[in-house]
Amino acid sequence: MTQMTEPGLRTPPPLADGTLRIVPLGGIGEIGRNMTVFEMNSKLLIVDCGVLFPEEDQPGVDVILPDFSYIKDRLEDVVGVVLTHGHEDHIGAVPYLLRLRNDIPLIGSQLTLAFVEAKLMEHRIKPYTLTVKEEQVETFGPFQCEFIAVNHSIPDALAVFIRTQGGSVLHTGDFKMDQLPLDGRITDLRHFARLGEEGVDLFLVDSTNADVPGFTTSEAEIGPTLEALFGKADKRIIVASFSSHVHRVQQVLNAAMLHGRKVAFVGRSMVRNMAIAEKLGYLHVPAEVIVDLKNVDSLPDNEVVLMSTGSQGEPMAALSRMANGDHKIVVGKGDTVILASSLIPGNENAVFRIINGLLKLGADVIHKGTAKVHVSGHAAAGELLYCYNILTPKNVMPVHGETRHLIANANIAISSGVPAQNVLLTEDGSVIDLKDGTATIVGQVECGFVYVDGHSVGEITDADLKDRRVLGDEGFISIITVVNRATGKIVSGPDIHARGVAEDDSVFDEIKPKIAAALEEAVMASSEHTTHQLQQVVRRVIGTWVNRKLRRRPMIIPVVLEA
Repeated sequence: MTQMTEPGLRTPPPLADGTLRIVPLGGIGEIGRNMTVFEMNSKLLIVDCGVLFPEEDQPGVDVILPDFSYIKDRLEDVVGVVLTHGHEDHIGAVPYLLRLRNDIPLIGSQLTLAFVEAKLMEHRIKPYTLTVKEEQVETFGPFQCEFIAVNHSIPDALAVFIRTQGGSVLHTGDFKMDQLPLDGRITDLRHFARLGEEGVDLFLVDSTNADVPGFTTSEAEIGPTLEALFGKADKRIIVASFSSHVHRVQQVLNAAMLHGRKVAFVGRSMVRNMAIAEKLGYLHVPAEVIVDLKNVDSLPDNEVVLMSTGSQGEPMAALSRMANGDHKIVVGKGDTVILASSLIPGNENAVFRIINGLLKLGADVIHKGTAKVHVSGHAAAGELLYCYNILTPKNVMPVHGETRHLIANANIAISSGVPAQNVLLTEDGSVIDLKDGTATIVGQVECGFVYVDGHSVGEITDADLKDRRVLGDEGFISIITVVNRATGKIVSGPDIHARGVAEDDSVFDEIKPKIAAALEEAVMASSEHTTHQLQQVVRRVIGTWVNRKLRRRPMIIPVVLEA
C-alpha cells in the first residue's frame, strides 16, 4: 500500500543519527511555492524557494510564500539554497527568505542566478552566489550535490543528486525530455543512468504532466506554427508569454525577422529578463529586430510585434490592462493576439476573461486550444516511465503538482516496478526520514499559506480573506446607534448605511424600530451589558432580517455609543 501522510498534525520524532530528513514546505498538492528542506547532522539544505500565484478566492493577495516557520529559528544551520531553474514558482520567494538571513548562499546555473540577482536588486539585497553547471559536484556541509542537465521551458535547468550519510536523493526540479530542444541541451539520460547504477534511494520527481499520456511535444514544432500565423496577420501581432520563457521569445524573434517585423518588449519583467538572457548569450537577437516600445507608433501596423507579459491573466500585467482598455497600447480590430503559454490551474477564469475582452475589442485571439502555439515544459507519463526504468529508484516521492498529478505519478512508479509501500504520497509539511534505503513518513509540521499583500508579509490571514470575499460578494452594512444608559432610551439612530447591497438605504426603515426596541430591552434588562454585547444584539437583529428579507449575508458593523 502506498505511504500517505496521516490526517492531523503529528509531531515528528527527534532526528536519529545517520538519518536524512526531508520536509517539503511547498509544491505538494499545488502548482507553485516549490521548496524542500533536507536535514542531516543538524545542517539544512534547501532546494528551490518559489511563490504560488493567488486564485480568485484570495482577493488582494500578490503572491503566496512557503511557510518559513519550520526553519525560522534555524537559519544559521542553512548551508545553502539550490535553485533548479529560474521560474517564479522556484525562485520568487528567495528575497523573502534572504530578508531573514541575507548571507545564505544561493547555488544555481548562470541564467537562474542572473534572474535571482536582478530580483534581489529590487529588494536591495546583494546575495552570496555559487554558479554551477551540469556534471559539477559541490559539497555543502554534510550534503554532496551533483548537478545534471535537464530540459525545461527555460534554459539552464538542473536536477540535483544529493549524497548524504543517510542516503541519496535525486530531485528533478521541473523537467521534460525534449529530444529537439532549441538550445540543443537535452535531459542527460546517460547521467541519470550512471546515478541509477550507483543507486537512488529516494526519487523526488516532477508530477505536473503525470496524468498526460505519451510524450510532451517538442519545442521545435512551435516555430513553424508561429511563422505561419505571422504570415497571415495583416495588422499588429501581440504575443503573451511568461517573462522568463527565453525559448518562446527566441521563436517570436525568428518569426518576426522572417516576415520583416520589429519586436518591442512590453512589461517590466519581460524587458529585464530578455536583456539578461541576451547579455548572457541565451537569447540571440537578429540585427535591428528589437525596437523600443515608445517608437512602435511610428511603424506601420503590419510591421509590429509586441512581446508581452500577462499570459496567465495577472490583473496588473500588460495583456490584462490591454484587454481592459487601461494600457497605452490600444488593441483594435484586426490585431492578432497569441497566448503562448499553458494555463496554470486556478487561472482559467482570469485568462478566459482576457480572451473575451480582447475579442470584444475586435482582435483575433489564438491560444493553445486553437493552434500549436505552446508546449508544456513538463514530462508526460511516457517520459516519466522512461526515468523510472533508467533509475530503478528504491523509493519515490512525487512532487510539483496537484493531488491528481501526484497520484498519477505514483501509479506510474508502481507500474514500473517500484513497490507500492515505497511510494510516498505526501503534502506540504510532511516529514520524511531516509535511512538504510528506507523512506518513511514520520510526522507533520505546521505549514500554512503566507500571503504577501503589498508591503505586508504574513499579516493577512484566512479570516481576512474571508472578510474580503464577503465584502465583494455580499456587501457591507454599518449601523450607528446612541443609547442613554441611565434611561435605556435611544438618543440617536439607528442610522444604517449599506454598500454593495444593491437596495436603497430606505429599505432598512422597516427594521430600525426593531433594532431600537431590542437595544432598549437589553439595556433595561441589565445595566451590566458591555458595549460589545449591545453591538451583538444589533448584529443578530439586522442579520436575521437581512438574511430573510434580502437573501444576503453582508458584513455587518454595528456601533453602539453611550450618551
